[in-house]
Amino acid sequence: QVQLQESGPDLVKPSQTLSLTCTVSGGDITANYYYWSWIRQPPGKGLEWMGAIAYDGSTYYSPSLKSHTFISRDTFKNQFSLQLSSVTPEDTAVYYCASGDSKGRSDYDPRELYEYDYWGQGTQVTVSS
Repeated sequence: QVQLQESGPDLVKPSQTLSLTCTVSGGDITANYYYWSWIRQPPGKGLEWMGAIAYDGSTYYSPSLKSHTFISRDTFKNQFSLQLSSVTPEDTAVYYCASGDSKGRSDYDPRELYEYDYWGQGTQVTVSS
């Protein structure tokens, strides 16, 4: 069973870059046909898909966040990471990493939360001076 664990700072100052890492165990981030996503939930709001990196290294981003979001991976450490630049207090949220197996389906949509089978426990990040 795939297990995911988020790590990173819990407090970031406005205008700085938020950096989080997801460590994966029980699965290989390069394995066909898995997708690895970052999802967040601001206080009092719903879950928001931010972006994903696929088994082949291709990346997908939410249009609303694309200009200041970057997702990368370290295949040796079996980790993938999120960088969110120029953060504001509106970026305060619980951040989750998640994985889903597309099984090669042509209709798989990495933007849809129901496509993700495994989730990390989440990490609270507060943006404040």
